[in-house]
Parts: sequence; structure tokens; C-alpha cells
Amino acid sequence: MQKLVRFVIVGATGFAVDAAVLWLLLRFTSVGPLPARIAAIALAMTTTWMLNRSFTFGASKRSVVVEGFRYGAVGLTTAVVNYAIYAALLLSMPQLNPMAALVFASGSAMAFSFFGYSRFVFRR
Repeated sequence: MQKLVRFVIVGATGFAVDAAVLWLLLRFTSVGPLPARIAAIALAMTTTWMLNRSFTFGASKRSVVVEGFRYGAVGLTTAVVNYAIYAALLLSMPQLNPMAALVFASGSAMAFSFFGYSRFVFRR
């Protein structure tokens, strides 16, 4: 249970990074909401890897390269699910605020990512 609580804290931090980068890119650049989200997800994923590695699960017994590859594989799959939901919401409801779509898409991908990270990346 403690790992799940830590995972939620790390996820909230990743969400804050994701939302902040998305907001900054939408506010201060001409980048649209779909490409901006790709950059935001990449920075959030890097942040959560470092935090999950040190705070939630601890480093795996694998090399950092292998661990990073596995984390990236799960993260990329989760990001595709997250992005697909985000894009589908924005494309099907153009009046929807991108930040609302971000909240819904991120929440939808959380259970998948916990299972993937805890079983495939950091399992000892």
C-alpha cells in the first residue's frame, strides 16, 4: 500500500510537470495543443522515472540502461494510451479545454502504468 501512495505522489508530481509544460507551451509559443502535449509527456516521463527509481520502487537490479529501456517501454505505451485519449477528446469535442482533456487522459492511464512499472521495471 505504501508503494501505491508513493506512486500517486510521484504521479501527481509528473502530472504537475506535464500540465506546467503544456500550459507554458500553449501560453508562450505558437505550438498547438497536440505537439505541445508530446513535449510535456516526455518531460513528465523523465521526471517520474527518476522519482519512481529513488522514492517509490527503488532502483532495480538491472543496469540503468536496461531499467531505463523498460521504463521507457512502459512509459511509451502508457503515453500512447494517454495521448490517444487526450487527442480523441479534443478532436471529438473541439470546445473542450485542453487542460480538462489532460486531467481525464492522465487519470485513465494511471492504473496501467502502476502495474507496468511495478511488475516489469522495478520488480526484484
